[in-house]
This record gives sequence, C-alpha cells and structure tokens, in this order.
Amino acid sequence: MKIDKSKPDMEAPLAAPPPKGTWRDAIRRINPGILCFTLALGTIGGALFAHFNMPLAWMIGSMVFCTAAAMAGLPVQVPNGLRSAMIMVLGIMLGSAFNPTILSRIGEWMVSLSGLAIYIVVGGTLGILFLRRVAHYDPITAFFTAVPGGLNEMVLIGGAMGGDDRTISVAHSARVIFVVLVIPIWFQFFQGYDPASRGPLGPGLLEVPPADLALLASCTVGALLGRWLRLPAHMLVGPMLLSAIIHLAGLTSGKPPGVMIAAAQIVVGAALGSRFSGVRLSRIAHTLAVASGSTLMLLCVTTLFAVVLHWITDIPLPALVLAFAPGGLAEMSLVALALGVDAAFVSTHHIVRIVLIVSLVPVAFRLFRHFTGKRLPKPPGSD
Repeated sequence: MKIDKSKPDMEAPLAAPPPKGTWRDAIRRINPGILCFTLALGTIGGALFAHFNMPLAWMIGSMVFCTAAAMAGLPVQVPNGLRSAMIMVLGIMLGSAFNPTILSRIGEWMVSLSGLAIYIVVGGTLGILFLRRVAHYDPITAFFTAVPGGLNEMVLIGGAMGGDDRTISVAHSARVIFVVLVIPIWFQFFQGYDPASRGPLGPGLLEVPPADLALLASCTVGALLGRWLRLPAHMLVGPMLLSAIIHLAGLTSGKPPGVMIAAAQIVVGAALGSRFSGVRLSRIAHTLAVASGSTLMLLCVTTLFAVVLHWITDIPLPALVLAFAPGGLAEMSLVALALGVDAAFVSTHHIVRIVLIVSLVPVAFRLFRHFTGKRLPKPPGSD
C-alpha cells in the first residue's frame, strides 16, 4: 500500500529528524503560541485522566488529547529539544529504580534477555507476512514496518532503501501509541491494578535534599556521554546509566520530584500525539487499521513469549509482558513504574532490544533481499 506523496497533508514523514542547524536555529523554529497550546492541551488531558484514576494518566491523557487535536487539524508541536530535556528527567528517574539488590539478580535475567533475539525474529517475520499477504505492502516497506522497534532508525533506513517512509512512520508511531494505550488499560481492567494505590509520582519539590537534587541533576551529563559512546536512545540511556551508577553505589536514594515527572510525562505524551500533526485521519485510516492489526499480532507474540519465559524462569508475568511489549523504551519503562513492576528489569530488556534491532537489521535486510530475489539499492552518493 503506497500513500500518495503528492498531497500536501502528507508532505513530511512523521518521524523525520529536524532540519540540521545550530541550537539558535532550533529556537527560531519554535512557535511559542503553538507550544503553549500543545502543553496546555496535554496538561488538561493528563489532569482529566488523573482525576478518573486512569493508569499512566499524565502521559496517556496528554497523548490522547494531542493526537485528537493533531488529526482534527489543530496546530500541535513539541520541539525536539524540550522532549529531549524531559527524556533526560525520565532517564534519571529510571536509573533510581536500580539498587544494590539488583546486582544479585542479573543472572536471572540472562534467559529472558536471550529470548529477545528470538522474539525479534519471530515477531518481525510474522509482521512481514501479515503486511505482504494482508495489507499488500511492497517488500521493503513491509520489512521496515514489521521490525518491532527502532522507530526513527527504521524510518530513516527504510526510506533510504526505497521503502515508503511515511507509511513506515505512521505504522511505527501508531504501534507505540496502541501499545501505550492497551497495556495499562488491560492491567487496570483485567489484572486488578489500582492506579490510586500507587500514591504520588515522586517526592515533593521541596522534599528532595539540595545535595541529592544536585547529584541527580549532574546525571544529565550522561546524555553527552551517551552521544559520544553512540548509545541507542542516548538522551534517555546516558542519564539513566549515570543515575543507576550513583544509586547502585549508594551515593543517593533520591528520586526526581513528582512535579517534574508529571511534566515529563505530559511532554512525552504530547510529542507522541504531535507526530500526527498535519495528517488527516481520512488519509491514513487504512494505514492505522493495518498498524492496529500488526500490533495486536505482536502483542499476542509478546504474551506467548512472556508465558513461556515465566514458566521457565519464574520471573513475574507482568514484568515479562512489559519487557517484551513492542512499545518505546521510555514509554514502557514509564508503564512499568506506574504499574509497580520492576522498572530496571523492563528498561534493561528494552535497551537490549534496541541494540539488537539496530545491530541486526542491516544484516537481516540483506538476507531478506537475497531470498526475495531483489538486488540491494546502491547507498546514497555511491554513483
């Protein structure tokens, strides 16, 4: 299925990187009015969902309201710089879930971590078959759409290889949104999870000792370190690793203030919803329907792997479901924290999943093209 690229409302891929330039250029591209409207809308959505004790209320409420606004044609926008800053806050929070007792349990995770490679192969293969046989996607678009993760990487590489980057972008964005919506609601209505029982998101702003606050803030340096080391999702993983180190070393047991965590969730939710800005629902209804079908299939594969690994390892089933769920690293880690599941276990598995996908997809794509009898396109600039 090819989306008509001549229409103005689908001019740019949803997950395309921002234009290159200095940080001053990035600031000039920000529309203050649209940004304030987006954040206000996200805050209203989050507050409404929190009022009704919905799971992961601030992020899901913000995401739902901003997605609806974007598809209704209203201007919504979250600058990448603001999202990155909030992602660092979430990384520091996730790092605080690591404590010295985890070191004695890492050996228990080896079996489930090994299962990730099999999960990626099985989920990706079934996804390709579904997209080729049912949705009639072209082979390249089907391949990069079916990969269970790596949204930005799959859009960029898939487009460069000749796939429909807009279809890939819509499908991956929809996958993350569907998973973020379905899993917390499933836990609430079918697993007896009570959001009200979890208490506040974090300590009050004035309850965190200044020394702990300064130590936590210093973990933002991890973003630069992560970029230098070329870590996947370095804005999240770098601060998370530094936060994990200082918590494992016993230097602090502090967590970011609850108001900052809520703000981070609002921004991340609004950023997810803003991916659909300028894209009309009528134009992508078929793509969303296909994405929901493939995501449902992936969730079934996730559940199967979680049940089998639970039987083998005795690791709690909710932790395995969240660790294998085909959602984003930040989003699934937040869901884990909201549901009271081992966030360190979940985030570690998602980091490994991203590393495996980014490392193995180029090789897998060459094998895929070999067996489908098609020649690989020449890399850009090779002519």
